[in-house]
Amino acid sequence: MIDGTQFRRTMGHFVTGVAVATSRLPDGTPIGLTCNSLASVSLDPPLVLFCVDHAATSRMAFLEAGHFALSLLAREDVEVSDRFARTVPELRFEGLAVRTEATGAPILDDALAWLDCTLWKTVEAGDHTVIIGKVETAGFREDGDPLLYFRGRYGTVAP
Repeated sequence: MIDGTQFRRTMGHFVTGVAVATSRLPDGTPIGLTCNSLASVSLDPPLVLFCVDHAATSRMAFLEAGHFALSLLAREDVEVSDRFARTVPELRFEGLAVRTEATGAPILDDALAWLDCTLWKTVEAGDHTVIIGKVETAGFREDGDPLLYFRGRYGTVAP
């Protein structure tokens, strides 16, 4: 059987986009984390998924909120990605411009694209929870290049 290190290194050769998943605690406090395990699932209904580690401090908040947003990051958003991956949760939104759309989940104003979702289903899968959401509204910028992740480093590509 393959060990976790070999699996991680192998999957690191798959280029992914980088996003910030956000929601709110019951008292309205915003929560968020960086993720690159996300995918579109269905067009009818429009579904998208992202994965949260069981050890993530915000995991239960995502499960209980009933909604979330995904802000897809642009090339210039490396600091935002690092902030939501490493900074203490209370400081992740400090100084960032956010807005809300249909669900009330925070959407990063400068995101390359965004999806605002209601919770549709969750699936426990190993050490992660797969969170599937029904896309209620979405949008994108006409300019900008995506922030990518490959072999543990950031990169980009221009279309």
